[in-house]
Amino acid sequence: MVYHVADGNEQAFRALINAINHMKAEPDTRIVIVALAHGVDFLVEGAKDKNGNPYVDTVGPLATMGVQFRVCSNSLKALKIDPAKLLLEAKVVTSGVAEIARLQAREGYVYLRP
Repeated sequence: MVYHVADGNEQAFRALINAINHMKAEPDTRIVIVALAHGVDFLVEGAKDKNGNPYVDTVGPLATMGVQFRVCSNSLKALKIDPAKLLLEAKVVTSGVAEIARLQAREGYVYLRP
């Protein structure tokens, strides 16, 4: 599964909850969350969800379960976010859109936009 997160913290929150539920139901599922545009915000150090909880508290355990997090370099540049400020679990890719397309076309991932 490739989860596409581009609409900010509300969508990121939904994506993380979906990923948790997905991994509980199907622990062997391969999930990659690709963040671009304002969807990158939840992967910046210090980012908090709508309840004031640090996103790292959810991202870390999901990464331990095998969920991967990829961030669009183009979006980071456009939003003037230093890649060094990202959570350790986040991997920067050249283009979020290209990464989603690659995962679907070359690796057989199914697309989901929470």
